[in-house]
Amino acid sequence: MRTAEELELDPGHPGPVFQAIADAIVRDITRGRLAPGARLPGTRRLARALSVHRNTVDAAYQELLTQGWLEAHPSRGTFVAGDLPEAVLLPQPEVEGGAVVEGPAPGALAFSDGAPDPRLMPDRALARAFRRALCAPGFRAGSDYGDARGSAGLRAALSAHLAVSRGVVADPGRILVTRGSQMALFLAARAALAPGDLVAVEEPGYPLAWEAFRAAGAVVRGFPIDAGGLDAAALAQALDTGLRVRAVYVTPHHQYPTTVTMGAARRLQLLELAQRHGLMIIEDDYDHDYRFEGRPVLPLAARAPLDQPLVYVGSLSKLLAPGIRVGYAVAPPALLGRMATVRAAIDRQGDAPLENALAELIRDGELGRHARKARRVYRARRDLLLAGLAAELGARVAVDAPAGGLALWVRAQGGVSAEDWAARAQAAGLSLLPGARFVLEAPAPEAFRLGYAALDEAQIARAVARLAASWPGAPC
Repeated sequence: MRTAEELELDPGHPGPVFQAIADAIVRDITRGRLAPGARLPGTRRLARALSVHRNTVDAAYQELLTQGWLEAHPSRGTFVAGDLPEAVLLPQPEVEGGAVVEGPAPGALAFSDGAPDPRLMPDRALARAFRRALCAPGFRAGSDYGDARGSAGLRAALSAHLAVSRGVVADPGRILVTRGSQMALFLAARAALAPGDLVAVEEPGYPLAWEAFRAAGAVVRGFPIDAGGLDAAALAQALDTGLRVRAVYVTPHHQYPTTVTMGAARRLQLLELAQRHGLMIIEDDYDHDYRFEGRPVLPLAARAPLDQPLVYVGSLSKLLAPGIRVGYAVAPPALLGRMATVRAAIDRQGDAPLENALAELIRDGELGRHARKARRVYRARRDLLLAGLAAELGARVAVDAPAGGLALWVRAQGGVSAEDWAARAQAAGLSLLPGARFVLEAPAPEAFRLGYAALDEAQIARAVARLAASWPGAPC
């Protein structure tokens, strides 16, 4: 196990020296070179080893203390945090388009599909709540596998949270806790769709949702996206000409992948269309907590008539970390009962200690405080990426600043192929998600979904530099 004094700083680091030191420490932690609980040298000693000013090392330590990578003990020193989650300490394979791929090579960077930064997760608060949940008398005395709908405590906490923050009124009996939002989509499809049913989806859209519907035997048909989200007029025209549609899947808050928000008029139009034609709405509100300008737009579930069949899907993973696999669905009682029956057949119960720990974080306001902090961090990263794209690429790309979310939709200009650009970027150590990943049959948009939230400021600067250097019009 090497010591912190053997840090290898990135000589090409574009940021300040203190940030280069902080990044090097994080890199050694995640690669196992610095173990949880390891003591770091004093700022004076490390400054001498690195030939920098002591204040520079102190600034790096303060940055990592704020992020939760380090912890300070009075009169003892500074240590690597002892409760870092395993998902941070052990790099996991990535999932792209439903397939597991090997992790990036050392030094590689990736614009994700919009994953949060696990370094920001309130891991200490979650660990304390998790320990309390494990030691609770009810858990230790439990003699059965619990409710297939999930922890009663988390369902009650979600019921109160959704009513206050999103205007979605649902008693706990209408809420199903799942292992991530993907499971919620799968269960909704299995409970609500029959083989041959047609589901209208956004195109470009979310391929993993399409796979959930296909797994239930449904047929998926894409409808175009414009500046207001799903083109309800195009869907209405198809319905009026006799197309038999069972359900419509939408991501209205920040459309996946283009990030556009469906306005109030379009939402009302879609609700009216669903009522008139008997459509079920499956609303995926995957990143509602991340709204940077103005107030979050209320979900369709908050406006839908009481007799409207609607499944509302959300996730706590986007708020915390990809490794925290907790999602939920709100649905009419009969449909929710069928979803719970399907869930019991494949996964008899959820993770009760984790669910109860998350319920505690919601009740005591910790999750809300984390969301406010994360919004500030992610807004700054969004603005940094926008500024970097403007400075490095200028008119070679077009991008509209989204009001929220964890990704940008960047359109290549001048007839440049997004797939060619992605291939060149991959060779330069930068993974991109081009528009071809998000279409069914329509021509692939020459665009990228750049998920920036999991990259810190220095990583964003390096990623933009690699993106610009790999532009297909640049000299070899």
